[in-house]
Amino acid sequence: MSLETARRVLRIEAEAIAGLVERIDERFARAVEILFACGGRVVVTGMGKSGLIGRKIAATLSSTGTPAIFLHPAEAMHGDLGMLVRGDVLIAISYGGDTEEIVGLLDRTKRLGIPVVTLTGNPRSMLANASDVVLDISVKEEACSLNLAPTASTTAALAMGDALAIALIDRRGFREEDFAALHPSGRLGKKLQRVENLMHLGERLPCVRQNSSIPDVIYEMSRKGLGMTAVVDDADRLVGVVTDGDLRRLMEKRRAGALDLTAADCMTRKPVTIGRSEFAAAALRLMEEKKITSIVVADGDGRVEGVVHLHDLWTLELF
Repeated sequence: MSLETARRVLRIEAEAIAGLVERIDERFARAVEILFACGGRVVVTGMGKSGLIGRKIAATLSSTGTPAIFLHPAEAMHGDLGMLVRGDVLIAISYGGDTEEIVGLLDRTKRLGIPVVTLTGNPRSMLANASDVVLDISVKEEACSLNLAPTASTTAALAMGDALAIALIDRRGFREEDFAALHPSGRLGKKLQRVENLMHLGERLPCVRQNSSIPDVIYEMSRKGLGMTAVVDDADRLVGVVTDGDLRRLMEKRRAGALDLTAADCMTRKPVTIGRSEFAAAALRLMEEKKITSIVVADGDGRVEGVVHLHDLWTLELF
């Protein structure tokens, strides 16, 4: 019984979201333009369960480049109304569209010329009639077996809010760099770390000249412990890398006299490189594609700036 109930809930909520697709029209596009043009903050409001959805929508907007706050409509009537100022945009969430506390905000929005975007299941409601744009989030039924508890309707409101936020990402040209600036901590912050913050450099950077002897190459690789070394010319430009595998293949091929050779004799030429401003995730993709465990960090002139090892990325929990 409980399993079938759970399946029915999920089917109803999935249908509620699917029903929104055909409502993405010129009204949605108008809402995106109003939010994009906002010179202040996007103020999201809603009572009860709609308020909880509103808090999440405000958080998603803020984390994707649209400054947003949540305003509790009841608290607004007791002093917080000052949070609404000229230049803001109000997103009001009310399934019935006649929530008294939200309707009470309309006087201030009109006096300050604040555009109102409403998410409602009743496009003919008092709130809808006073709004600049109305987005229809009506559902056929709630997932509640009594058809009373807000379930499918709040799911639809949340999905519509996400659609607005992601549409704004595209409208703003929001990039990975912008996202990284707003998420410096946590798993997302780790994933968006720059290569320059992870690379081995200075005394920790394994590097030899192309005329360095094989014993010197082995010593440098053993001392730095990355299983490889960059090879540079007299102008410090990268010309190759020597890895543990290169040395093993050299010893197998040239059992006698291998130690008399130089780095240039066994290095891999034209190695994979990456720029210091790239993201850690990009370095990981390269390592996976090329099946290597280290990448040399080089500048535009080919000069070695550092080395990133697979172990450095393991600490970021990118896998």
